[in-house]
Amino acid sequence: MKTFFIILLLVAGSMVLLSVGVLLRKDHTFRSEHISENKLMRERGIHCATSQDREARRKMKNKN
Repeated sequence: MKTFFIILLLVAGSMVLLSVGVLLRKDHTFRSEHISENKLMRERGIHCATSQDREARRKMKNKN
């Protein structure tokens, strides 16, 4: 039972520390994690899997 409370305390402490970064953020915005919205990825011609699949299907449809 003692181990359970120690683990519970560690998890609760971790959650508090992780939320501090969210609560104290100055601009209250988060960067987008989408590949297609990343400038460096776009410059290299890298797109998300969905976009690449759509382009490949479009090219195959135009070939036939």
